[in-house]
Amino acid sequence: MSVLKPVLGITMGDATGCGPEIIVKSLMEAQFYEMSRPFVIGDAKIMERAVKIVGASAQVRKITSLTDAGNVFGVIDVLDMDNLPADLPFAKVDARAGKAAYEYVAKGVELAMKNEIDAIVTAPLNKEAMNLGGYHYAGHTEILGDLSGTKDYAMMLVGGPLRVIHVSTHVSLREACNRTRKERVLKVIELADESCKLLGLTEPRVAVAGLNPHAGEGGLFGTEEVEEIIPAIEVAKARGICVSGPIAPDTVFYRAALKEHFDIVVCMYHDQGHIPMKVLSFETGVNVTVGLPFIRTSVDHGTAFGKAGKGTADHRSMNESLLLGAKMAETRRQRMIEGSV
Repeated sequence: MSVLKPVLGITMGDATGCGPEIIVKSLMEAQFYEMSRPFVIGDAKIMERAVKIVGASAQVRKITSLTDAGNVFGVIDVLDMDNLPADLPFAKVDARAGKAAYEYVAKGVELAMKNEIDAIVTAPLNKEAMNLGGYHYAGHTEILGDLSGTKDYAMMLVGGPLRVIHVSTHVSLREACNRTRKERVLKVIELADESCKLLGLTEPRVAVAGLNPHAGEGGLFGTEEVEEIIPAIEVAKARGICVSGPIAPDTVFYRAALKEHFDIVVCMYHDQGHIPMKVLSFETGVNVTVGLPFIRTSVDHGTAFGKAGKGTADHRSMNESLLLGAKMAETRRQRMIEGSV
């Protein structure tokens, strides 16, 4: 890490879920203050409640500006939005919590677009609550793309021995097939290559999964590989990207995760990438939105209503999100200094 440590804005997520508690648990580890400057975008009252639930020996300090943040281990700085009651119930879909969760993300994007923070790290929100609160998005990825004015973005998951990136995510399977088009596949291959470089890989090896069984078997089981995916791969190769495929979906993850033939797999739809990732690293996976003008990492799980308010939620995914956010922000900064971004 450089002398000027990256600033991480941690959005609190849905306050009725586990987000505040896992944030507290993670910020009770000194390593995050040694490698970054973390602070929470949320509600100080809710964070104080989480500190008590977890039993942490920490102080919550309200700040109104990032210049007030002290970066002191044992003190959790909260950019206080003050938009929720202290007695908000746990484990219930609540429009107030959904609206607030959106507002935390919006503030994070505002700060990131002003270059006041180096990365946004998000705790989970509840999509139903957010929509009840008046914000009609499928999830974090779509919010971030919209608020930043980014057209070409994608979801990447990182965990254990595997990295995956998606051509489509929160759409029906039928719509996912419709979205498997040359231009989009090519863009995601390019995002995969660029994202791996932000992770410190100088010559990434990109694998592209087929959409159909056996990657279409030459057109016998579907024509998307021949008509859309292979043409995208050929263009990517011509642009200097080390890319292979299309590879049968039932073997590509084995080759990437266990045989180490590839650094990342381009997946055609949500479950194609999520299932192998969660089988291999359910507790420690990280969700990364790539293609944005800033770094965004997130836990790869939901609000865990069943554990909310009990202090028992697993915070390992938040730990990994903070680590990866700091690493990618630092790499991005160095590449900008070197003129390679």
